[in-house]
Order: sequence, then C-alpha cells, then structure tokens
Amino acid sequence: MTAARNLVVAQSGGPTCVINNSLRGIIEAAREYEQIGTVYGARHGIEGVLKEELLDLSAQSEEQVALLRTTPVAGSIGTCRYKLRERQTEDFQRVIDVFRAHQVGYFLYIGGNDSMDTANKIAQLAQQQGLDLVAVGVPKTIDNDVGDSQFRLIDHTPGYGSVAKYWMHMVQYADQENKGSCPADPVLVLQAMGRKIGFIPAAARLADPRRETPLQIYLAERAVPLEQLADQVSDQLRACGRCLVVVSEGFDVGDLGKVTDAFGHQSFGSSRMTVAQVVVNYLNGVGLPVKGAARGNVAGTDQRHSMAYASTVDLEEAYAVGAKAVELAATGQGGYMATILRNPGPGYSVWYDRVPLAEVANSERQFPQEWIAPSGIDVTDDFVRYARPLVGEDMVSLPLSGGRHRLAQFEPTYASQKLPPYVPQADRK
Repeated sequence: MTAARNLVVAQSGGPTCVINNSLRGIIEAAREYEQIGTVYGARHGIEGVLKEELLDLSAQSEEQVALLRTTPVAGSIGTCRYKLRERQTEDFQRVIDVFRAHQVGYFLYIGGNDSMDTANKIAQLAQQQGLDLVAVGVPKTIDNDVGDSQFRLIDHTPGYGSVAKYWMHMVQYADQENKGSCPADPVLVLQAMGRKIGFIPAAARLADPRRETPLQIYLAERAVPLEQLADQVSDQLRACGRCLVVVSEGFDVGDLGKVTDAFGHQSFGSSRMTVAQVVVNYLNGVGLPVKGAARGNVAGTDQRHSMAYASTVDLEEAYAVGAKAVELAATGQGGYMATILRNPGPGYSVWYDRVPLAEVANSERQFPQEWIAPSGIDVTDDFVRYARPLVGEDMVSLPLSGGRHRLAQFEPTYASQKLPPYVPQADRK
C-alpha cells in the first residue's frame, strides 16, 4: 500500500466570517482518506510555508476543530497578503523544498484570485521538479469577484453571503436611525467594502426589496460627479425629507491618498480620506435643501468578522467546498479549484464541482451591468433574486461561555523544522 502523504492548507488575503468553516471541512474530510497523513496549517499563509511554520492540525482536539464553525476570520492559522511573483524564483524553490522535507503530497490554498494563481504556479513547478504534489484551490472572498461574469466557473464565493447579510441588517438599522433623527440628520452616508466590484454595496437593496426606503446605492461601476450625486440626494430630500446613501469604497471621488497592499490592490481602509467622508463634506458644503446636516458611517473590517451576522447558508457551503477540495486532492485531481454551482429552477440549491485553476487564476468577475438599474443608483430585481438565497433564513447560534463568544483555540503544536531559516524574498532589505 502506498504510504500516506501529508497535506498543507494555507489561507491568503482578507478573511471572512466563514473561512474557518472551510478549514474545518478540510480537517474533518481529510480524516476519511487513508492516503492523507498529517494535516498541517501554514501559519500566515504562504509565508508560513516559506518560514517552515507548519501547525499540526491533526493534533488538535475535535472540540476545538468543531468550534471553527463559529470562529470568524483567520486567527486560527492566520492569513497573509504575500504574493509569489514569477521573478521570486527562490521563494518558489523554497516552497518545493519545504514540501519535500515534510512529505507533503497535497496543498490546498484558501483564497481569492491571486491565491488560485499561486496554487497553480506551485503545482506546475512541483511537476517540473518531479515532486508528486496535488494542488487544489478553495474559493474565498467577500467581494464575490472570483470567476466570470457568466457565473460559469463559480456561482458565488464563500464569504459573500455573510457580508451581504451584514449589509442587509446594517441598512435596516440605519433606516431606523435615519427615520428617527432626520429632522437634524436627514442624510446618512454608509460606505461599503468592495474596491471596484459592486456586489457588497448592492447587497444594501436586500434590506428593502420593495423599495420603500429613500435609499440610493452608488457603485464604483457607475461613476457620477459629486455635483450629480448631490443633486440626486437633494431631489430625494425634497420628495421624502430624508435619504440613505450607500456608497462603494471604490467610488471615484478623486484622490484619497492611495495605499496599496502586497497584491497591488488599493487599501481604502488605510487611505488618508474615505469616500464617505468626501461625500459628507461635499453635501454639507453645498448645503441641503432641508434643515440639518449629512452624517457618515464607515464600516471597517467588522463587515467580514461580525460572526453574529454570518449566513447559515454561507457556513454550510463553505464547509462543503472545503470537503470537496479534499476529495479532489485525495483522488489525484490536482490543478483544480473546488467550486459552487447553482442548480437551475425556481428553488435554491447548489452542487459542488471543479474548475481548472488556470481558468480561474487572476480572474476578476465584474458586477453585471444589466443588474444596475437605469437610474444608476439602484440594482435590479434580478440581483435581488440572485443574492437573497445566499443570506439564509436564520441567525447563527453562537456558543457562549460567561456571556463571551467561545472561539477555537489551537494548541501551538508545530512540525519540527528540517531546513535552514529562510527570509522571504520580498521581505529582504
């Protein structure tokens, strides 16, 4: 019988409410395959592989692994924004050397576009060097921008359903705030994550599918000058006396003091000014047609770590896609990403399949133009029909102890390091 080979799982990019449930799906599914030996978690993504920091996940208690279901973000094994670029040949070689030293035959990378590209490149290099390595991608991103605009590669990414549910509730609550305090604060501007892709701010419409709230949604894909935005808000104020504005963090309002991460993506949370503040300042500067002032609310990383708003549908699917990735790996189906596809028909159901990493690597799905309403400040019912099932029907039940949320706490049991210390290429002075 062929000796079991070990599995390394790593996470990359921004975390989500449900990323740990994909990790849980991987750990628990791996127990069912005798060809998989120890499951290791690379501490802080691919950086953990480079530094040979491999947390023994097989040694963790079943209780702590089970708690991953309701433990948000990536504190369990960590994530990173370290990008392996083609010129970093030493980094790529180091990954192969670490895998060879620890008898790793399976590599699962949980992440978005860039992570799928990294997994694909590592698989190709391993093949060139004669290392029997099966690399599989596990999708994750709150932006829902992995895949294609025809939703052929993946219907939606784990993480999106939960951030959509967060915004559904936040806009409901903001509407109550605005309704109650509109004599003094008639305009409330809310800023949503999403860089240049509008799936997150679009989810605001889920709070009011019948369009009974004076809500305007400004997507990065449909830019308008601030003058026009102010005119549209003023029209709403004249008609209703109040207005909720949800604006994408990537909406073009001019220079914000651009800061980029290691992937080259703009980090709006690190900029000197926020889009919402620019909009609020402009509205108050030109004046409103009613008494009072505009106020702003900029949600931060709570959009992706507020576990109380996690979608139960999202949790279930995140687990299943992690388990599917293990199935692909254990059966030698490397070079693929596990995927979620929606079944046709009026009801909502999904099935799990695979798509080639080469197709999905560095892909970027755009928000469909046909889902933007003719007004440019709303989304269509087709989007609502797409997104509504993803938020689920129930609130997640959280395990508590002494009133505090119980979170997974792994023992710091690491594989013995077998190679000399290494400094990743991009970190060298």
